[in-house]
Amino acid sequence: MEVAFWRAFLAWLFFGIHALLTQSVRIKVSDLPMVALFALTGITLFFSVYQLAIRAGGAAMASVLLYTAPAWVAVIARFTFRESLTPIKVTALGMTLAGVFCVAGGGGSIAVSGIAVFYGLASGFSYSLYYIFGKHFSSRYSSPTLFLYLLPIGAASLLPWVDFSPKSATAWATLIVIALFSTYGAYFCYYQGLKHLEASKAAITATLEPVVASMVAFFWWHESFGLLGYVGSAAILTAVIIMVWESRAS
Repeated sequence: MEVAFWRAFLAWLFFGIHALLTQSVRIKVSDLPMVALFALTGITLFFSVYQLAIRAGGAAMASVLLYTAPAWVAVIARFTFRESLTPIKVTALGMTLAGVFCVAGGGGSIAVSGIAVFYGLASGFSYSLYYIFGKHFSSRYSSPTLFLYLLPIGAASLLPWVDFSPKSATAWATLIVIALFSTYGAYFCYYQGLKHLEASKAAITATLEPVVASMVAFFWWHESFGLLGYVGSAAILTAVIIMVWESRAS
């Protein structure tokens, strides 16, 4: 939880500098309640459960279950935006569900537990809300403006759950790297990429995340799925691509 807090707080400093330099700090007072809700779900909840998912089940499984997000989006959008559940979306949802069961089946060096799967699915759910809230805010504010307000609210909401501990210089350096590259850099580059790529192509490119995470986890921490886990991972990522292409075709 402390990692989640420092990730949000330090990234806020980077986004704050960016917003000040570009003079993009204004936000409508009427949007603040929705921004606060976004912060609680997209920062407080997402940052915390994703860290807990990594701790409980490892980086590889956490990153794969994170990409159940498009399936969550399809279900949520059905009720919030009245988007239809087409046969292709239903098929992709079925593949996602089957993939989760396969990943949860264990095997390999990853110790799978119910709580690890729960945190992984919770991170996918909270991550999916970025798409829902993003649809609401994308035409109103730039990413530096939006995260200038999201991150301090999210960080403050994490404080009651954080037990601070002494940290070495290496630990501080790691926290800064997470905030600079994995938070500020990741969000900024993704939104910049959307200016040059179609949303569907950007989303497909983003599915490289669990692939890269699984490779790094294998070589760094010797994490590996069993055969069933790799089949499930492939099913989840294939479902993501199917839903993105179906969205593009429509």
